Amino acid sequence: MNKNSLLILAGLLLCIVFESMAQSKNKVIAHRGAWKNTGATENSIGALEHAIKLKCYGSEFDVHMSADSVLFVNHDHTIKGTDIEKTSAKELSEIKLSNGENLPTLEAYLKAGANQKKTRLILEIKTSRLGKERSMALATKCVALVKELKVGKITDYIAFDYDVCLKVKQLTPKAHVQYLNGDKTPAEIKAAGLDGIDYHLGVFKKHESYIREAKENGLVTNVWTVNSKADMQYFLDNKVDYITTNEPEALLEMTK
Repeated sequence: MNKNSLLILAGLLLCIVFESMAQSKNKVIAHRGAWKNTGATENSIGALEHAIKLKCYGSEFDVHMSADSVLFVNHDHTIKGTDIEKTSAKELSEIKLSNGENLPTLEAYLKAGANQKKTRLILEIKTSRLGKERSMALATKCVALVKELKVGKITDYIAFDYDVCLKVKQLTPKAHVQYLNGDKTPAEIKAAGLDGIDYHLGVFKKHESYIREAKENGLVTNVWTVNSKADMQYFLDNKVDYITTNEPEALLEMTK
């Protein structure tokens, strides 16, 4: 290898290192997308696009299943008085969000996030109010659609239902899966083969050793939903891996 080739290779390696360092500083996951300060509706495709423009590490969103087994993105189990799980996809697709978008299907949402690699899609599988079997069916369909659309490399999974987390890991062992409910120790999460804990800020403050214990077990830590600058600073100081927030702009400024 000649001198010029070595210089080019060294330059490329430096670029990779600097990009990795810049990315590691970005701990920001936009909760339901970047909506609060952008005029977008939470969990809309517009909110996802704003999170991507901000270069957030990730954009979190919530998934339910219609009565006829079509997947939709929305936080609550109901929207405009309509129960998503008891309503057909045709009826749901006619619902307008406050920013003028149609209620997005998971397919449309994933496709909107598919043409980039910087912002991860943090897919929350919502616990069904119709029973465990339906929650597991939702998990199975989410994993299948992610695989079909070939977005697995940028998609992580989170869920409050422990069995759903285990199911996702069984279906797609290489996927990154984190548990949300806060009632399992890091050691229990490690033993189950999951990748991390994604707990409410109150859980981490009550169990101050969890961040350290998670790191000792090789687990990723994420905390939700952190909106005050004081809490952001607390978790930055305690070196949590990622912070989920409704204020991604403020947190991005703090992590520059």
